[in-house]
This record gives sequence, structure tokens and C-alpha cells, in this order.
Amino acid sequence: MKEYNCIWLLLCCLACGGTTSCFNKKSNTEKEEQGVSTVLPDAKNEVTVQVMKRQSFNHELVSNGKVNARNKADLRFETSEVIAHIYVKNGDRVHKGQKLAELDRFRLEQKLSQSEDALLRAELEMKDVLIGQGYSVDDFSNVPADIMKIAKVKSGYDQSKSQYELAKRETEHATLVAPFDGVVANLFSKPYNPANTSEVFCTILDTRGMEAEFTVLENELAFIKKGDKVMVLPYAGGDSFEGSVSEINPLVDTNGMVKVKADVNGEGRLFSGMNVRVSVRRSLSEQLVIPKTAVVLRSGKQVVFTLKEGKAMWNYVHTGLENATEYIVSDKSQKGIENGLLEGDTVIVTGNLNLAHEAEVTVSD
Repeated sequence: MKEYNCIWLLLCCLACGGTTSCFNKKSNTEKEEQGVSTVLPDAKNEVTVQVMKRQSFNHELVSNGKVNARNKADLRFETSEVIAHIYVKNGDRVHKGQKLAELDRFRLEQKLSQSEDALLRAELEMKDVLIGQGYSVDDFSNVPADIMKIAKVKSGYDQSKSQYELAKRETEHATLVAPFDGVVANLFSKPYNPANTSEVFCTILDTRGMEAEFTVLENELAFIKKGDKVMVLPYAGGDSFEGSVSEINPLVDTNGMVKVKADVNGEGRLFSGMNVRVSVRRSLSEQLVIPKTAVVLRSGKQVVFTLKEGKAMWNYVHTGLENATEYIVSDKSQKGIENGLLEGDTVIVTGNLNLAHEAEVTVSD
């Protein structure tokens, strides 16, 4: 009897333990499900949209180039006299006709005076020759050309006149002046040293009238013409500057590139030789334009999602010209175009990276 009682007690303990275990298991399962629902809340596809409409598109062609001063003058002295004064330094802005530097004029003035005396003596000797030929000293206008030529050769008049004019020019050019408004550059000479006639004394640059030179591919020539607007941005940083295409060289080089020049208003803040980024802009009217963020790739094809009754609708498209932020997109209203968009479509422009066809979306402000 005692044995049966022991067995009964053992079975009761086992039953109670199993119930406790089941209860604990059920409780743990409920906690896990609650935790999953907390970690993975219901995801909502929030997007922003834009209504398609025809508008002007600013086509942008980007290239690298350099800017140079449109007007540039290398100035040098014509004689090797000692430099007496230098009135400017590198970076100084000068005006047309302003003095830049001056040579010691003593030797030059003495040479001019001597050549002037020699010219007067030659003129007197020429008159003596003509008088000897029977012509009046008061009027040589009737002297035949051949007789006058012989008189000038005998007196040395032409040679003396040439030396005088040369001495006069050297004296006048002993002072360097600015040929136009600009900025002084490459001035390295010092006063009280002889001028080196074989080297440039200084350079004057017109930094207000700059010229950007860049290259474009030959297949891009159809998108550029004289007068197109350009924006020039120095790689050194700072503001960008406006300009316009002034010259297209009608020659394609061996690399398939064409040289283009554009006039740029540097406002005195561009340096000649600067490396710049050139953006050529041309306005095309009546185009379907979408932001680049609206286009996504699916299986290597371009796709744009449109909004219809709260769902994202999948549309294959083809993009054309582009600039930094926008594309021209194919227009389904045109004959023969099947993949594209229509004016008035509501395009999803953000929040579209992980969308699927007919996915429900919420439009955010």
C-alpha cells in the first residue's frame, strides 16, 4: 500500500512540473512575439512628388580649361642704359599712358643732340650742292627727283636724318608707359642696373577682359554655338564668372577634340593661366524635364515611378540631354515613343529607391 502511495505522489509531482513548464513556455513565446513587433514596426513608403509640365531646359556641357588675359603686352627697353626709376611693382593696377619705369637719359640726350647737329650740317651741304647746280636757295620744290637724290647722297642727308630719328625714338622710349589699362606682372628688374634689351622688363595684363580656352568632343559640337552662355569656376575656389562663347576652332585634333574660346568678365579677380571648370549652358524650350533623383535603374533599364490612386506605378523611360540636376525625358505623346511620360503625370522624385510596382505610398510635404 505504501508503494502505491509513493507512485501516486511521484505522478502528481510530474504533472505539476509539466504544467509549470507549459505555462512558462507560453509566457516566453508571447514576450518574443511582442519584441518582434516592437523591433519591426509596419514600414511606410514616404515619397515626394512633382507634376510633369513642359518647361525650358538648360543644357549643360562641362569641360576643363584655362583662362588667359585677352590683352597682354610684353614691354622691354630698346637701349641698355642704367635703369633710373621703377614706379610700379607686380600686381599694381595701371592706366593707359601711366609711367612704369625710366632709364638714365643723359647719354641718350647727348646722342640726340649730336645727331641733330649732324642733320643740320648735312642739310646745308645738300643746299650747297643744289645751289651749285643753279637752283635757287629759296625754293627747292622745282628740283627734279633725280637731281635731289644725287644732292642727298653727296651731302649724306638721308643717313643723318635716319640717325637723328633713331636717336629721337630711343630717347622717347627711355620711359616705359602702359599701353592699356591692366595689371603689372613679371617685373623682376631693380633700379641702378643696366636694362637687358633681350629680356622682357614687365608684362601688362588686362584682367578685366579674360578669355577661357577649353576643349569639347566633336560629337558635342551640335550642342554648342557662338553666343552660348558659359560659367567659369576656378579650381582654386571662389565665385564663378559669366561669359559667352566667342570662337570655335573649325578643326578636330587627333584626339577628337575641338578648341573653343569664351569671353569672360573676370572683374579683376581672375589670374592669367588659372585652371578652371567651364560649364556651357544653352536653353531649350518646351521640354519634359525631371530631376535626376526621379530616375532609378531596374535590371539595367531606366525606370520612373508615377503616383496613381496612392500607388507607385512602374514606367520605363529614356533620358536625353542632362545637366547637373535634371534630365530631358522621353515624351509618350510623340509619335513612335512607347516608353516615357506624359505632361501632367505625377512623378515620384524621392523615396523611390526601394519601391516596387503598385506599392502603396504616402506623400510627404
